[in-house]
Amino acid sequence: MLRALIFDFDGLILDTESALIRSYADVHAAHGVAFDEALFIRAVGHVDFKFDPWAAFGPSAVQAELEAQRQHTKKGRLEQLAPLPGVVALLDEAHAAGLPLAIASNSEHTWVEPHLARLGLLEWFTFVACREDAPSPKPEPDLYKLVLNQFGLRAHEAVAFEDSHTGSIAAKRAGLFTVAAPGPSTQHHDFAHVDLRVNSLAEITLTNLRARFVAPRGA
Repeated sequence: MLRALIFDFDGLILDTESALIRSYADVHAAHGVAFDEALFIRAVGHVDFKFDPWAAFGPSAVQAELEAQRQHTKKGRLEQLAPLPGVVALLDEAHAAGLPLAIASNSEHTWVEPHLARLGLLEWFTFVACREDAPSPKPEPDLYKLVLNQFGLRAHEAVAFEDSHTGSIAAKRAGLFTVAAPGPSTQHHDFAHVDLRVNSLAEITLTNLRARFVAPRGA
């Protein structure tokens, strides 16, 4: 029986990832410096992949000044973002059905909660789990296990929604049914392990979730 829905945040509820990438591109373009967007995208959703986004400016660049410019353009882009397709409808349907909703995010509370509040979505979530709440971030299953413990549920009683390989691996390691809805920054990720891949959450309804994800016998 489906008893809860658990959502990633960045790239799933709000396309913060594209806004982040474009903010770097904006600064590069303003200075006439080429931006390696493909290399940047490789890092999205991978906490163990590190690179210097300002490397193209050379060793003499004052990175603090570049970062200040990026923060300004990023703020403007983020303030214009709306929830991704299907998000509000699915949350509304689950809320009307009395299903508890949770966030499991590799970002910090100070990032996730202000965005949810601006969108008018924060109060819809019974529990918000962020990277500082668990021993290890995704791809480890700790955040998802924390949510399950908070709700008093077994893994097969919840569905996780993710947009990245890292996040979906974490959900599967926790034993959850997992739906992948990759965005522009994560279309290239490997999702062979997930239970369902969709183009957006607009393809999902609570009715088809309940029909598709049934607990195994004896569970």
